[in-house]
Amino acid sequence: MFKKALIISVFTSLFLITACINNASTLPKPKAQLSLQYPKVTYTSFNGNCPFSFEYSNLAKVSVKNNCWITIDYPLLKASIDITYKPISNNIKALLQDAEKLTYSHAIKADAISSQPYIDTSKKVYATLYNVTGNAASQLQFHATDSLKNFVTGAVYFNSIPNYDSIYPAVKYLEIEMRHLVESISWKK
Repeated sequence: MFKKALIISVFTSLFLITACINNASTLPKPKAQLSLQYPKVTYTSFNGNCPFSFEYSNLAKVSVKNNCWITIDYPLLKASIDITYKPISNNIKALLQDAEKLTYSHAIKADAISSQPYIDTSKKVYATLYNVTGNAASQLQFHATDSLKNFVTGAVYFNSIPNYDSIYPAVKYLEIEMRHLVESISWKK
């Protein structure tokens, strides 16, 4: 009995020792990256009864209120871009301050706020796009104007509690959408 136990323990030890020997070098596993695939986008022109037009994605639904306040809903992402319009009447400085105040009101929850200007002198579109990183209520915002008559602001909102790590891929997708929207704005005469 002792001999049988000794033989089993020797073979078990040899098996464990040879199983642990590995000729390949040990490398750390790479960090996993979330890979989301969104359908291919085509753009449609919005030409409502507002003093401006823009292009929006075929993945979105647009609804308009009487005062040209627009909601571009993205059901797939459970998010929306809310756009407000205000006419300029010698109050552009106040409108710009209000738009920036709205953006920087998210500084309490934000890790960082960066801005990027956009200027198209041929279409007279002067805009600033904001990227708010962190668990803020709105991660992307913009304001655009022709500096004479029209002032438009927009902000992205998700229909969920803000958790930046979880919504990051959707934020990056909507950043492209918002940039396209701003770049496609045209003022009506």
